[in-house]
Amino acid sequence: MKKWNPINYIILFVVAAGLFTVGKQFYLKPNVGDGEKAPDFVAVSDKNLGFKLSDLKGKYVLLDFWGSWCGPCIGESPALIALYEKYGTSKFKDADGFTIVSIAVEKDRRRWVNAIERLGHNWPYQAIDPVSNFKFFDSPIANDYGVKQLPTKFLLDPDRNIIAVNMPLEEVDKFLAERFEN
Repeated sequence: MKKWNPINYIILFVVAAGLFTVGKQFYLKPNVGDGEKAPDFVAVSDKNLGFKLSDLKGKYVLLDFWGSWCGPCIGESPALIALYEKYGTSKFKDADGFTIVSIAVEKDRRRWVNAIERLGHNWPYQAIDPVSNFKFFDSPIANDYGVKQLPTKFLLDPDRNIIAVNMPLEEVDKFLAERFEN
């Protein structure tokens, strides 16, 4: 039997790492993508008010799946706030407005509500899945969208079609600026 030399081990490691990376990308990819209709859902806000995604028809919507425990989510909060402050009361050439719907992936309601206040998330749609019982990623909304990592974002057009998944916030700003009505 032929003995393996170090080059064989390096090749095996590189192939295994590549397969792992590709597999991880497929696993983490959301269930819905660009051009598809965003699944409707019912959620409950931090103020215990219910709403449906379809209630926001006619607006651009940024669905923001996040968690109070997620460092990258907290890090991008200032950019989300700036985006909402810039466009939250705006009119667009092809839409009645813009809003953000933050969907919490949480295990603890108190921590979620405290994070909303501490971070200054001032948009009205701070959502938690009403049947999730804080099951973390195992909630109907996260499952419908195939969200397995945070943050995950979906930009929706006024008819609830997905424009882009995980578009950088600078690009969302540019997209909205191009459609802004003076």
